[in-house]
Amino acid sequence: MKVGMLAFGTQGDVQPYLALGAALVRAGHDVKLVTHHGYAITGRELGIDVTEVQGNVQEAMQSPELRELLRRGNFLKINAYTSRLIQEYSVGWLRTALAALHDRDLLACGIGGLHQARALSEHLRIPVIEAHVVPFTPTREFPAPLVPAWLGRLGGGVNLLTHHAFRQAMWQGYRRADAVARHAVLNLPPAPLTGSTGWNGRVTPPVLCGISPRVLRRPGDWPAHVHLTGFWTLDHAPDYQPPGALQAFLDEGPPPVSIGFGSMGNTDPAQTAELVLTALRRTGQRAVLLSGWGGILNGGAPEGAFVSGPVPHTWLFPRMAGVIHHGGAGTTAAGLRAGVPGAVVPFFGDQPYWGRRVHELGVGPAPAPRRTLTADRLSRIIEAVTSDEQLRRNAAQLGQHLRQEDGPDQAVRAVEQFGRALVPRASSAVSGVRR
Repeated sequence: MKVGMLAFGTQGDVQPYLALGAALVRAGHDVKLVTHHGYAITGRELGIDVTEVQGNVQEAMQSPELRELLRRGNFLKINAYTSRLIQEYSVGWLRTALAALHDRDLLACGIGGLHQARALSEHLRIPVIEAHVVPFTPTREFPAPLVPAWLGRLGGGVNLLTHHAFRQAMWQGYRRADAVARHAVLNLPPAPLTGSTGWNGRVTPPVLCGISPRVLRRPGDWPAHVHLTGFWTLDHAPDYQPPGALQAFLDEGPPPVSIGFGSMGNTDPAQTAELVLTALRRTGQRAVLLSGWGGILNGGAPEGAFVSGPVPHTWLFPRMAGVIHHGGAGTTAAGLRAGVPGAVVPFFGDQPYWGRRVHELGVGPAPAPRRTLTADRLSRIIEAVTSDEQLRRNAAQLGQHLRQEDGPDQAVRAVEQFGRALVPRASSAVSGVRR
């Protein structure tokens, strides 16, 4: 099959789709991915045909206005800001995607590229496979991941409503930009008030959920075409060699903890750095400090700590005593697969949801929201992930199970099953499907 993919956002937003695209390539399919420049080299190394769009997500994340919004954690205001930002790029992104993906048999995307994909689907008359790394299909069993957890106590009807409300909040924030891009690039009228569903063919496309069934119990009211596949984790290359200084640090003493908040670390880097360093001094714990974009440290690290640039989580995390992170879906998956205790310091979005899951699974302490985090609480978190034997046993057991799963391969099977069901739409629709 000829598969087109769209993935926009930070590294945590895009990396699962690199893993999914690589699995499709290994299965013999022709994959084109539209994404940002920063992920092009990795994608091409995996055999994916990458087309780059304009716009630098890294620079956008460093905006003082966005940093303040992230610090406050108000999803609606963050969504409004990012929607305004996307309006600047929406026409260019859609035009680039159309040129790259016009010959595809189907499209696949997550939340980040969903509305662009639906517009393309409508124009090209090809199906869209939604592929999400958070629970995005409405259910009565739990509320949407981006709403307060206490709403779940109000019953199944409220849970279901939160999912639809969340979808509409995202769509309404993007609707104006979508209308402009649809008209300018595709000569389409504005989508309906509640949003476009894209291609409307005789076969319902699958919805892929890249989460392990050991981490999320499949809701009983999800329809059969929703597939809980397992995590889409991009493993490091077999011949990967870490920086010599990092390897030397690891060899010098017992396993350290990893502390890093990805792009979230930019919300208040100086204060975050001081908080982390104070907690490390109090606990005397060795640590690898993942600086991410812009870093969490402006100066040097104290004795017993190593400041590292980007390192593959699949290589680093299994070598840690514990992992403390912001709770992005990809980072959470890597931490759980590593089989070591984890702790989430959520900033906004789905991060509190993942923090709760880590705690409920018995592999980490309760999440500690960044806006209320203190050095005392971070010290207790460090002590928990490094010394709580029950957490360590639970994490090791869960990690062993997760490493035996192959989420990308399960997702590919669902895509191929759908491709076979599309016959006889076009002979190219099933080219490359494994028999």
